[in-house]
Amino acid sequence: MLRQLYRSILIARHRFLRRLRSRRAMRCVASCKSIPNVNAKCVFTRTTHLGHNTNFNGIQIVGGGRVVIGDNFHSGTEIRMITQNHRYDDGNAIPYDSKEYVLLDIEIGDNVWLGDRVILLGGITIGEGAIIQAGSVVVSDVPKCAIAGGHPAKVFKMRDVEHYENLKTQGKFA
Repeated sequence: MLRQLYRSILIARHRFLRRLRSRRAMRCVASCKSIPNVNAKCVFTRTTHLGHNTNFNGIQIVGGGRVVIGDNFHSGTEIRMITQNHRYDDGNAIPYDSKEYVLLDIEIGDNVWLGDRVILLGGITIGEGAIIQAGSVVVSDVPKCAIAGGHPAKVFKMRDVEHYENLKTQGKFA
């Protein structure tokens, strides 16, 4: 009996925290097509735009660059997106100019899945339906329906595009 009560309390607490985090996320972002599903602590910027059915399990977006996340997005834990860098090529100091930053955008297409501990550096686009392997560092564009991983992330496989398109047409989204 006590075990059931304890379980009920934990479930209620989890639901309450998820709703609280989702509402907090909506106040932090520039735009949001629907209420995001936020299951863990997340940090968004005012230059973040979220699509429909976005699911976060722990993400930190830092910097002043724009981040656009498409519909049906799923993330693993401890995701980090870095959208600015120090000016080092034409700055006024070495190793970098501490007063000026270069802002770099990140665009993520629809139906993208990021594994745990993925790092995305600014200036990239991740194509629709792409999957990024856990622990990867993405420094360049990833094409549609690609599966990429590593340091730096490289495409090592492509999804079955015909199967992907069939599921998409049928509206089978997780």
